[in-house]
Amino acid sequence: MVARQDQTTDPELLDALLQARRGTAFFARKLNELTDAELDGPSLLPGWNRRHVAAHIGYNARAIARLIEWAGTGVETPMYASTDVRDHEISFGATLSPIALRNLFDHSAVHLNVEWRDLPAEAWHHTVRTIQGREVPATETVWMRSREVWAHAVDLDNGATFADIPEPVLEGLLRDITGAWKTRGTDTGLLIKVDGAGAGTDQTLGDTTTQDPTVISGPLPGLVQWATGRGTHGVTATHNGAPLAETPAAPKWI
Repeated sequence: MVARQDQTTDPELLDALLQARRGTAFFARKLNELTDAELDGPSLLPGWNRRHVAAHIGYNARAIARLIEWAGTGVETPMYASTDVRDHEISFGATLSPIALRNLFDHSAVHLNVEWRDLPAEAWHHTVRTIQGREVPATETVWMRSREVWAHAVDLDNGATFADIPEPVLEGLLRDITGAWKTRGTDTGLLIKVDGAGAGTDQTLGDTTTQDPTVISGPLPGLVQWATGRGTHGVTATHNGAPLAETPAAPKWI
């Protein structure tokens, strides 16, 4: 039997799908390394244990699959009825038995993958709407999922670090975060410099107009860790050329 393949032939989209699928596999590995009892342990996210993280990733796959169904059928199918419904769903999912929680992740990941695989090439350009109200092409769902699985694999707090995340994903995360800050005007006086950035990475982000900004510098994984509010390891802060005793907290991202 011939294996079914993605209907799209767009090389950039196929690369993005591969990155998202690798992220899903990475999250699955970190989740499967945890015993059932360890699911009750804390995550890196305040107020959430590992159960909440696993539930969120499972329901996120279902929500994104609804957007792909929308793109394929033209019938509006929102990610969630509301943010309250999303939050309630995660809270409920965190109460599931370990086997049910693991099944939620496994089955939802397969469902989303099939929806992506079977979406006709032309439908990838159809417009859908995110929970934040942004209207985006269906291609955007691949990045939406990729950043979730890679970042939240770290949040399971059982050995994964931002250094495990592929550089293109880290670059995309840092662009997203600093872009959100700029839109809200919360990056004023804050300059981010990536040490040893690759050819495809912006060396400097944030507020490039302030004369004497606070400069946050470090390797790409460390800067993304800091920007997402998950620690300051390897990151330094200076102002007027003088090092600061403490690295200031990053502005709110989401």
